[in-house]
Amino acid sequence: MNPSTHVVSSSNQPLQARIRDAEAALAADIWQQQDAVYHHTFERVLNAFIKNKVGEEHFLSVTGYGHDDLGRETTDAVFADALQAEAALVRTQIVSGTHALSVGLNGCLNPGNTMLSITGRPYDTLEEVIGLRGNNRQSLAAKGVRYDEISVFEPESLSVRETFTEQEAEKIAQANLVFIQRSRGYSVRPSLTIAQLETLIRQAKQINPNVNVMVDNCYGEFTQAQEPTAVGADLIAGSLIKNPGGGIVPAGGYVAGRADLVASCADVLTCPGVGAEGGYTFNLTRVLLQGLYLAPGIVKEALKGMTLASKLFEDAGYETTPHWTDTRSDIIQILTLRDPDKLVKFCQILQSLSPINSHITPIPANPPGYADEVVMAGGTFIDGSTLELSADGPLRAPYAVYLQGGLTYAHTRLALQKILEQLQA
Repeated sequence: MNPSTHVVSSSNQPLQARIRDAEAALAADIWQQQDAVYHHTFERVLNAFIKNKVGEEHFLSVTGYGHDDLGRETTDAVFADALQAEAALVRTQIVSGTHALSVGLNGCLNPGNTMLSITGRPYDTLEEVIGLRGNNRQSLAAKGVRYDEISVFEPESLSVRETFTEQEAEKIAQANLVFIQRSRGYSVRPSLTIAQLETLIRQAKQINPNVNVMVDNCYGEFTQAQEPTAVGADLIAGSLIKNPGGGIVPAGGYVAGRADLVASCADVLTCPGVGAEGGYTFNLTRVLLQGLYLAPGIVKEALKGMTLASKLFEDAGYETTPHWTDTRSDIIQILTLRDPDKLVKFCQILQSLSPINSHITPIPANPPGYADEVVMAGGTFIDGSTLELSADGPLRAPYAVYLQGGLTYAHTRLALQKILEQLQA
């Protein structure tokens, strides 16, 4: 098989019939639920624009220090309302979701404080930020922040426990920050729904009323009717080349939540005394706002494609997480292939069906911030955008591919058809 083979006509009739059957099953209920979420989140986003009286004057930038940039201030306010937060810091100078999380953690934690992750080990790229790997002098550990972790996921079933053990409660009582990773990262555990987040946050604050709760919101924005900040999270953080950028924002990230914590994060990103009041916006406020406006609809397209992926691969005999009938809280679909060659092949086929760099053949490598070799398919208009159809996976058991995004359902549908054809050839 040559993974760079380009798209051919849809001639596999049995597979076409399976796709139509899967679509009929999904349209009966699942897609209607996703439509309902979309209409709700879109209305909230639109109301954020109306409330803040966005006008063409907000698309202009000032130069130099960026003082008195009305567009930047309005963008922060619109994002805050759209994300159900008191305040937001939205900046293209935030280079990734990991950077946004690092800004948030450093804004919340001081030397001598304790960070407690209650969803187990965080995503790979946060290990060096925390100080769990390497010897970086700028890590939280080097700063004097203590780290501990527990897991609310049952070891066998991976179901979410809704109560803490006595030992876990003692750790929460001693923590300054409870950290929750909403999405699954490179694990097979489920992403957390808003209802589950609400329960965990409420219980943590009952144990320790003074604890701050920060949620890694990457991949989760607009997948459900509410955001974590609406159910008690003090701070959330994410990437603008994921959900809230709508597929058109070229770079950036955000933190949002309680106004005092966001102000502290702004001091980390720039410096004390400047905070959120400085920084050139490079004439990108139009794109930032338009991306947010588009985001709920693009997220719905991605969710629609990921449910189809789950249904088709389950019907083909693969283990899938989440199941196609599950409530979704992120735009990621895990397909467990249990074969390193199939993992690489999957990504190579997807790359060959991408609008950008379809002629490139991805191979496993060690990207910055990762401990294992990872293979990535990302033929995207925005480099690294995981709201666009992309896939990746670490070369370690169970050799699962993490499929995500999809600006259009049509692209995801066609890609799934070709991947299944070639994997089963």
